[in-house]
Amino acid sequence: MSIDEIKKQTNEKMDKCINQLKKELVNIRTGRANPLILDKVIVDYYGAPTGLRQLAQVSVSEGTTLVITPFDKTIIKEIEKAIVKAEIGITPNSDGMVIRLAFPPLTQDRRKELAKEVKAIGEEAKIAIRNVRRDSTDAVKKLEKSDNLPEDIIKDGVDQIQKITDKFTKVVDETVSAKEKEVMEI
Repeated sequence: MSIDEIKKQTNEKMDKCINQLKKELVNIRTGRANPLILDKVIVDYYGAPTGLRQLAQVSVSEGTTLVITPFDKTIIKEIEKAIVKAEIGITPNSDGMVIRLAFPPLTQDRRKELAKEVKAIGEEAKIAIRNVRRDSTDAVKKLEKSDNLPEDIIKDGVDQIQKITDKFTKVVDETVSAKEKEVMEI
């Protein structure tokens, strides 16, 4: 394995850390309705676990309400059960044709709590990135012993990995900052 391959792997692994961060941040509720919050809702559709968004059209109404229109009206009760079971913090309201999820406005205390949660998730992402950096740096240092590479090439490789780490850490900071701003927005 070469230093270039290690850098490539480092980039890929850190990119996965960023994608995971974004997935986790989507599940943090802001004052607005977001259909992505329903991604973890799994409905028992005739014995097969199926994602809610495959069984229904989801739209946002008035910015604070999600309207779920099932393609098959006979599974409305199953969808309601799945939403409650997914513990998204909102009780479904059905009229037999559509299900509405009304997102209540967040209190200032709840917003601060969510902002702390966002920071904690961001910190976990940074830890994951630093772990990737450590593994990559160790791999580069092993090359020095196994391939008898000069010390300056190894130092250069370690510096490049640090630059990659800095780049991804900055992305985490920007992502977390944007989500905090969204959470604190009234």
